[in-house]
Amino acid sequence: MDARRIAMWSGPRNLSTAMMRSFENRADCSVVDEPLYAAYLAATGLDHPGREDVLAAQPTDAATVLAELVHGTVTTPLQYQKHMTHHLLPDVDRTPLAGLVHAFLVRDPERVLVSYAKVRETPTLEDLGLPQQVELFETYGGPVVDAADVLADPAGTLRALCDALGIGFDPAMLRWPAGPRDTDGVWAPHWYAGVEASTGFGSSSPGAGDPLPDHLAPLLERCRPSYDALAPYRLRPTRDPSDQETR
Repeated sequence: MDARRIAMWSGPRNLSTAMMRSFENRADCSVVDEPLYAAYLAATGLDHPGREDVLAAQPTDAATVLAELVHGTVTTPLQYQKHMTHHLLPDVDRTPLAGLVHAFLVRDPERVLVSYAKVRETPTLEDLGLPQQVELFETYGGPVVDAADVLADPAGTLRALCDALGIGFDPAMLRWPAGPRDTDGVWAPHWYAGVEASTGFGSSSPGAGDPLPDHLAPLLERCRPSYDALAPYRLRPTRDPSDQETR
């Protein structure tokens, strides 16, 4: 099947798993969860939660992974690939990425840091992948959606995203059954508690009003230029009378 392969590039703690749930709830879409994670851990030697399980579950060669993402068999009309931008290390050949349809999920970096610090206390700029996100956007283009817009108006933002991707909006994207998925990465027990309890996009993220830890203020200033480079391109929600109530 000649599937439309959508690579959604996001940083961590950015509604990325909820967005994957949304696409997976379409009958015409299959999903791939962070396929470059093991290659990233193998190359960097970083000690993430569940590291050994991740290394055992996925190929550790990035070129092998990208070849499969572009040319591997897909049995649904759409394939949604959830990517963390920081997993795409500088020495990975980007050439195969031209065979994918790209999209970008961004979020105010202050909210990202507040959320991320609850799992890893001292994140770095490299952990967040913001420079890679800008690089990918400048190279391949594609629609940009902001997590704040997804939360404020799920139906309108997803409709705008689907229109930009050339696929029809499906109201099934707005709600999904709670619980884990067989398609979740083996790291899910460390990171996915919130989304496993969810049945749709809420009005805000857990801890949305929590303050930024003081020690992360310098990192926030380093993050802002990358976010500011992409935010002007964010899609504005579009409304349709048939959109279902989301909350």
